[in-house]
Amino acid sequence: MKIGYIRVSTQDQNLDLQKDELLKFGCNKIFEDKISGSLAKANRPGLKDAINYARKGDTIIIWRLDRLGRNIKDLIEIINELDTKGIGVKTLTGHAIDTTTASGKLIFHIFSALAEFERELIRERTNAGLKASRARGIRGGRPSKITSEKIKIAKQLHADPNIKISDILQTLDVKKTLFYKMLNM
Repeated sequence: MKIGYIRVSTQDQNLDLQKDELLKFGCNKIFEDKISGSLAKANRPGLKDAINYARKGDTIIIWRLDRLGRNIKDLIEIINELDTKGIGVKTLTGHAIDTTTASGKLIFHIFSALAEFERELIRERTNAGLKASRARGIRGGRPSKITSEKIKIAKQLHADPNIKISDILQTLDVKKTLFYKMLNM
């Protein structure tokens, strides 16, 4: 069965062009969303309904690949989810994808491999940058709350048996675990 999915980014935009193309292609049922792409990943009720409606052997037809997902990672997740359920994906325009054919699956897997390669390159560049920064004495992350002055004050306050630990924590603005770590420094 051919199941259509259409999406536009705003309530002002019109779904007619996509709907007409999917109907011409022979879609038996069409699901739709009117939601911004930036919000689309979190909440696309039309896409969820289309996926729940589709059965093994069905194909979800979309007008263009960007209607299904905003980035390659999103597309890979959705198409892999559909593939595990035995549901194909076919685009009508733009980057032609048809996961119901061997060549379509090949193209999709090439996209997936390129996306994975890109993620690895980003990870490698990030790690190299962090290593270079550490070599220059630059430490990343949140600035430490621990100063030599705070350590000195923590030890002095802790030495006084009349001062409660909760009062010390509040005064120094630190959590209990950090406070005890400071005492051991």
